[in-house]
Amino acid sequence: MAGPVVVGLDGSPASVTAAWWAAHEAVVRHLPVLLLHSWTTQPLDVPVAQEALSKQRHGGRVLQRTEAELLHRHAGLSMVTELVSEPASKALVDAGETATLLVLGSRGHGSVAGFLLGSVSLHVLGLAQCPSVTVRAGDPAVAHGWSHPAAIDRQEVVVGVQQPAPTADALLEFAFTAAEAHGVRVRAVRALPPSSLVTHPHAPSPGDGYEADERTRLAADLAPWQEKFPGVEVVDHVARGSASQVLLAASARSRLTVVGRRRHPSPLTWKLGPVAHAALHHLPCPVAVVTHD
Repeated sequence: MAGPVVVGLDGSPASVTAAWWAAHEAVVRHLPVLLLHSWTTQPLDVPVAQEALSKQRHGGRVLQRTEAELLHRHAGLSMVTELVSEPASKALVDAGETATLLVLGSRGHGSVAGFLLGSVSLHVLGLAQCPSVTVRAGDPAVAHGWSHPAAIDRQEVVVGVQQPAPTADALLEFAFTAAEAHGVRVRAVRALPPSSLVTHPHAPSPGDGYEADERTRLAADLAPWQEKFPGVEVVDHVARGSASQVLLAASARSRLTVVGRRRHPSPLTWKLGPVAHAALHHLPCPVAVVTHD
């Protein structure tokens, strides 16, 4: 049985937007939602007394208020709430062991900071075993629906495919599953270095042979997933430039952008690569970080 969509909730606008996105995603994927609040980890701008009982009561109200709002938006949504005493980062990473998705809020533009603050959010994104999605506060498509004028042209799930199969399979499976659930196309992005001679010294002319070979390799990586998801339209996007620059440019019409993170052997070691950092810091759309070997 598939695990829930877990959303970290602290009552801030960023985490509420994340909860809206999580609820909609749960509905289209037929999954339950788990609203998780750590009463020991709350935003610095929440005027709550330091006493533990006051913090717990505040957390309970945050959960009840958000639960009621989500049920109003999505009647029949299966949902549970959980008030925990563990630090938010630990609670979310632990929940990610059985979740289908983890969802975090991201405040405005700049570094990730919503449900958790700064490096703690990045810590969760770098350690979670399941795909983790950050959602921008105030995203009009999330707040008002995908028929909103600001979101009407966001009809793609964009996925960075720098590594060949089978390394890229986890990212492609996530991207195709999301695209099928929402009825949108997949844009698979691969960046080529500015000079093909660096990695393809036998190309017959600068760029031509190497680019053609990479398009062929990308098509081969996509073929099994196109067969598995025949109803999903696919666009292969090969361009020159740094992986970060190419992905950001390709995400102009993205409903969701998917990036990868290598799985580390130690549960205490985490690292997000430059492409994931660029997407998390600069893209206005939700960003999914998916682990791969």
